[in-house]
Amino acid sequence: PGWLLSPAGRPYLDSIVHKNQRRVFGLLERPALPPALAVPTATYKLFLAGRSGVGKTALVAWLGGTPAPAAHHETLGIEATTLFWPAKPRGSGRPVLFQLHLWD
Repeated sequence: PGWLLSPAGRPYLDSIVHKNQRRVFGLLERPALPPALAVPTATYKLFLAGRSGVGKTALVAWLGGTPAPAAHHETLGIEATTLFWPAKPRGSGRPVLFQLHLWD
């Protein structure tokens, strides 16, 4: 659980955080890692559906490290957010970079 804050995980965390805020990446962008730290990327698309006003957009904002909207505004259509999450699975000796496409 504390791998990202360890010396081995710190370069991965630094690639997705800038000035204590999570970097925003576009659909074709990804974190820049030195060749020695290149890791496989696991891509997932998560579609959030539900009634209006239950907090889908606030959840995506919270996961992305951005402030949630103060007032409720209905999301028109689909809003796509790309989020990178480095992790080191317990059964694996190598880190993985999860690329999450959150569709709200």
